[in-house]
Amino acid sequence: MSIYRLYKRQTLDLSLDEAWRFFSSPYHLNDITPKFFNVNITSPVCEDIYGGLLISYSMKAVFGIPMTWVSEISQCDKPRRFVYQQAVGPFKFWSHEVALSQENNLVILEDIVFYAMPLGWLGQLINKFLIAKKLEQIFSTRYDYLEARWGVEDRSADQQN
Repeated sequence: MSIYRLYKRQTLDLSLDEAWRFFSSPYHLNDITPKFFNVNITSPVCEDIYGGLLISYSMKAVFGIPMTWVSEISQCDKPRRFVYQQAVGPFKFWSHEVALSQENNLVILEDIVFYAMPLGWLGQLINKFLIAKKLEQIFSTRYDYLEARWGVEDRSADQQN
């Protein structure tokens, strides 16, 4: 099984508490993802996330095909980081850590994603020609939205690997 890694870093001009409120709420997903994603939350979500919280969604991530995704908040260290993992969804494995740190009155946002595709070698091909590009598009849209809203002039510290 191949495990893929996606890492993004962005510097934002907002407080750590504001960043936590924004990133820990699933209600902002449609703001920070491309229009094709079309996320609908299908379960009740409380105001503060916590370890063990399950959130279910419907989305149209690939070719407009509706799919169900259930995330579990597996770790939560307010206001510094949370990790959500796919409990039900299209990946064989998915883990996304959102880490927030403060530096010189700015927030450093780091996204660390590990995922594995189902279907063996066929899943690897699907990842190479479709999924990896879709994920780059999703995180590029997210970067652009956040940059327009809270971007800082000096982007030299931002990395997109």
